Amino acid sequence: MGARERTVVILKPDALHRNLIGDIIRRFEYKGLKIVGLKMTKLDDMKLDEHYAHHKDKPFFASLKKFMKVSPVVIIALEGQDAIQSVRLLTGDTKGSDADAGTIRGDFAISVQNNLIHASDGLEAAEKELDRFFGKDELYDYNRIDEIMVFEDRDA
Repeated sequence: MGARERTVVILKPDALHRNLIGDIIRRFEYKGLKIVGLKMTKLDDMKLDEHYAHHKDKPFFASLKKFMKVSPVVIIALEGQDAIQSVRLLTGDTKGSDADAGTIRGDFAISVQNNLIHASDGLEAAEKELDRFFGKDELYDYNRIDEIMVFEDRDA
């Protein structure tokens, strides 16, 4: 059995404007991932500079920031067995036109910038993003009634 992890997903402005929020969240829920944090917020320059620091010297950085400020975004903290890998698999390739059918981007996106969703790319990134986007009082620990059906319990 894989490790229990928490990860961050940002549903970008195009997901909001295209009314895809519910469809995207449903996919994570169907996979068995648990929502432990959920909010809508507007990202400011400071948060975007921090979040996209690895892109700051790239020619598309200014347009990326502008795009991310068009409207609020929905930020989700998900928890589950191998959550980071599971979310990345469901999300699909960054370039929507290269993403496999059945993934979020493969089914709903065509471009690179307007690709609907950001997903933490590893454990270290997930931990930083959880701290960046959620206060301790915004993340919840609870047991879902269906967890015994979703996660293998080898000790049983």
